[in-house]
Amino acid sequence: MGGAVSAGEDNDDLIDNLKEAYYIRSDLVERAFRAIDRADYYLDEYRDNAYKDLAWRHGNIHLSAPCIYSEVMEALDLHPCLSFLNLGSGTGYLSTMVGLILGPFGVNHGIELHADVIEYAYQKLDSFIKTSDSFDKFEFCEPSFVVGNCLEIPPESRQYDRVYCGAGVQKEHEDYMKNLLKLGGILVMPLEEKLTKITRTGLNSWETKKIISVSFAPLVLPKHITNGKPKAVPLPKYEVRTLQELARICIRHTLRVTTDGGDSQSRGRGSSFSVGRGLAVAGLHKYGPRFKRRRVHRRHCNALVLATRQVVASSGFGPAPLDSNNNQGGRAEDEEEEAAAGEREARRQMRGSRRAGRGAGGPAVVEEDETVEEEEEEHEEEEEKETGELLRPQPAVNVLRERILGLPLPEPLKMYLLYYREK
Repeated sequence: MGGAVSAGEDNDDLIDNLKEAYYIRSDLVERAFRAIDRADYYLDEYRDNAYKDLAWRHGNIHLSAPCIYSEVMEALDLHPCLSFLNLGSGTGYLSTMVGLILGPFGVNHGIELHADVIEYAYQKLDSFIKTSDSFDKFEFCEPSFVVGNCLEIPPESRQYDRVYCGAGVQKEHEDYMKNLLKLGGILVMPLEEKLTKITRTGLNSWETKKIISVSFAPLVLPKHITNGKPKAVPLPKYEVRTLQELARICIRHTLRVTTDGGDSQSRGRGSSFSVGRGLAVAGLHKYGPRFKRRRVHRRHCNALVLATRQVVASSGFGPAPLDSNNNQGGRAEDEEEEAAAGEREARRQMRGSRRAGRGAGGPAVVEEDETVEEEEEEHEEEEEKETGELLRPQPAVNVLRERILGLPLPEPLKMYLLYYREK
C-alpha cells in the first residue's frame, strides 16, 4: 500500500510531497512528521527506501506507507494530555510522533504481537531520546509497549481517548474495538478494506467515516485458550509521576518557553506552531537551520541623483532570497546562479550610469568612494566564483541544552535535566 506521492530525497522532501498531495493538512501533524526522520526506523541496509511512499517489511518489522500514517495522524485529531493506545505498535514510529503531541501529561501505550519487534522499538525510542535534537524541542510523552495479542485485552480494562489499530479488523471484532474507547474518543482502523474513523458520541452511539481504501494484513486470532477463553493480556500501567519528574518537566518547560518567547518571530513560524504544553512554543522553520545563505554583497547607497534622468536608488541591493526548497537538485542551484548574475549585472549598469552622469556634467551624490566600491565589488565577484553562494551546513545550536548547562546546579542535576543525553 502506498505510492500516492513522489519519493523524497530526504525526510523534509517527503513531508513536502505529502503536504502538496493534501495527506498532511495541519501544522501540528506536519511538525511531528518533520521531527522524526523516517529513515531512523529502517535497518541500515534499507535506508535508501525510507523516503518512498511505500510500506516496508523485514521479518516481523513493518512500517506502513507515509501516506497512511499521515491520514491516521490527521484522523486521530490529537492534542496534549490525551490517552492513546496503539494496537500493533510495531517499530514505535507512529507512537513516537504521537508522543510529541500528547506532551508529558498524556498516556502513550502500545501492544505488539512479537517480542523481537518490541525490543527493536525500545532501541529506536532510546536512540531518539539520547541523540535527536527534536527531543529538546518538544515536551514528550514516552510510549510504553507490552507483548501480546490485541484481541486478548480483558473487557474490564481501561478505555482510551484515541485508539489506532494497524491491522485489518474483521467485522466481527468491530464492537470489541469500539469498547476500548472513552466517550468522545476516536478509533481509527482498517475495516473492510477502508481506513475508517469511528467517534464515540454516546454510551451506545457512534459516528463512522470512511477515509481511504487500504490493504492491511488481517488481525492474528488468539491462540492461547484457557477454559475456552483467550489468554488475558494486561495493558501497560498508568504511571504516576514522581515529584522529581514533575520538577524536571516544569524546569525544562519554563526554560523552553523563555528561550522561544523572545525570538519566535525571527524564526518564521512561531505563532502558527504554538500549541501549548504538548509542543514547544518555539517556531521551527520546516527545514531547520540546515543551510544559511551567504552574504553576497550589501551596499547601501542612500541617494544617487543623476540630473539628466532623475534616477534615485535607495536601499541598495541585498542578497537573493533563501531557496524555499531546501537547496534540492540543480534547479535551486541554477536559480541562485541566475540571481547572483543578475545582481552583478545590476551593479555594472549602475556604475555605467554613474560614468554617464559624470560625462554629462550632471551632479551626482554618492556617499561612498566609487573607486573603492568598484575594487570591493570586483574582489567580491572573484570570491563568489571561488566559494559559491552557500555556506557549508552548520550544526544547529540546542538553546535549551545550553541554558540547562548554564544553570548554577551540580553536574548530576544538570545531566538529569538533560535526560542524560550526551549530544
